[in-house]
Amino acid sequence: MIGVGIGGWTFEPWCGTFYPAGLARARELAYAAERLTSIEVNGTFYRTQTPQTFRKWAAEAPDGFVFSLKGPRYATNRTRLAEAGASVARFVESGITELGAKLGPILWQFAPTKRFDEEDFSAFLALLPREADGRALRHAVEVRHDSFCTPAFIALLRRHGVPVVYADADKFPAIADTTGDFVYARLQRCAEDEPTGYSAEALDLWARRVGVWAGGGEPDDLPRVGPPGAAHGKPRDCFVYFIAGAKVRAPAAAVALLGRLGAGIGST
Repeated sequence: MIGVGIGGWTFEPWCGTFYPAGLARARELAYAAERLTSIEVNGTFYRTQTPQTFRKWAAEAPDGFVFSLKGPRYATNRTRLAEAGASVARFVESGITELGAKLGPILWQFAPTKRFDEEDFSAFLALLPREADGRALRHAVEVRHDSFCTPAFIALLRRHGVPVVYADADKFPAIADTTGDFVYARLQRCAEDEPTGYSAEALDLWARRVGVWAGGGEPDDLPRVGPPGAAHGKPRDCFVYFIAGAKVRAPAAAVALLGRLGAGIGST
């Protein structure tokens, strides 16, 4: 699966730039899902959704499309991560499996002030369930403090088999080490003066990198913190989202990258 998309689907400046003028708000998810292969849902970070909501989203997206869900802030924005068990369980039990096969990775995002504490972070990773209602769950973590730029963090993630998010951004650490069986990247440099958000050259470069990741390798031009991952050569699922920067250009960037990858819905 190569999931390429955007953050959410409701953004007023997309009306007339991505969405056709006059498109009903209720049709926006279906329209976006027909043109992208994934969407990262930010709303789950701020509030608990209902099983009915997850079923509705699933019904509006085509087969092969997946939703990445951002884990709730009440689980990650705390002093002691080891005490997040009840919060993690409440989120998992909120109805996320109603997405069925359209449930993609769960993203656990940490505040820029959260420093690396190996024992506490390991305890948090141990709290993340690997299945719910008979469906496998996959987790990724996004860290935003430079203290995580240590081989000990990479080794910890590899022991748990959890990917670290690669952030293409100015203000957050860039960690491209592969630590799980899929890759999760958040590209945050869309520019408004670029019709496709990223330049053609940059999109070509990202298409090459995604191809390397998907083929089981590691791009040789991105920063790593630890030693190279094991060269297993097995294909990996990849999830790439255009987030932040000039958000109005994010859909165009995602569509342009998908075009370079030749990746249709559910592409392998």
